[in-house]
Amino acid sequence: MTNKLYLGIDTSAYTTSIAVIDENNNIVVDLRKVLEVKEGQKGLRQQEAVFQHINNMPIIIENMTKMIDVNNIDTVSCSSKPRNLPKSYMPVFVVGRGQAIIISNMLNAKFREYSHQEGHIAAGIMNSELESCKNFLSIHISGGTTELLIVNNDNKKLDTEIIGGTLDISVGQLIDRIGVKLNLTFPCGKQMDTIANNGKILDINIPIGIKDRTWFNLSGMENLFENLIDSNMYKVEDIFSTLFYVIGSYIYKIIFNSSKDYNIDTVLITGGVSSNSIIRNLLNENLKKHGIMPYFPERKLCTDNGVGIAYLGKESYI
Repeated sequence: MTNKLYLGIDTSAYTTSIAVIDENNNIVVDLRKVLEVKEGQKGLRQQEAVFQHINNMPIIIENMTKMIDVNNIDTVSCSSKPRNLPKSYMPVFVVGRGQAIIISNMLNAKFREYSHQEGHIAAGIMNSELESCKNFLSIHISGGTTELLIVNNDNKKLDTEIIGGTLDISVGQLIDRIGVKLNLTFPCGKQMDTIANNGKILDINIPIGIKDRTWFNLSGMENLFENLIDSNMYKVEDIFSTLFYVIGSYIYKIIFNSSKDYNIDTVLITGGVSSNSIIRNLLNENLKKHGIMPYFPERKLCTDNGVGIAYLGKESYI
């Protein structure tokens, strides 16, 4: 009996991704190409990202065909927008959607489309106890998004409601801006995580301001940490360690508040920033102390990937 395969394509703001899983949720293919950002820049324009996706896709697809028999692909899924909202749109996702339609037509395979955010959530659900959990909290923390959600995972349909997050820049933007200021290569999170593990939390007063229990601003925090850098009084590793500690404290507080407000004691923490060791450890320890069960995807599935999108297609999510 032929083992059916399920293809997921994700062309996000900074990564070209293709993944294939089998009927048992084994990851058969996981190919990614991080988009190139020029030294000193804090990001990419959409047209630059689209151009790189167009160049990356043929190479990644060719590599995939060397790893599997494409005739076994049952369903081709893609991320076609950032979030599952009517007006949610970014040009980068057009590239992946177009390739997914072409491949599905050529292989006479099913075609399905989801949002990038649903892909992150699905990567955390796959092979975890959340597969049978109908309602849980989820926070998506990445370079483009910091949103706290209530997720209804019932009858193969992910219904999400935004209940909190940042009101200005995202957590990932804050991290990258501080990293670029210290001449690190964008995206900076992974480098900063490594450096921060040799640092300590600075003994300075940094207020944690939460609005309406689940919302907060970060632009003031950006100014505060830039001033710490400009003062030349502190070690880089201590600044990074303190930055991640403060971010983790913000996220912990809004998860705690929402857990009490909505009487939900399970939370999925996704997005590239959720792979950060300091933030991950802080949340894991503090949430469990208060009876809230945190779930994290594997670190390799925290960053942008096509695995969650492939899983949604395999499970025939609506």
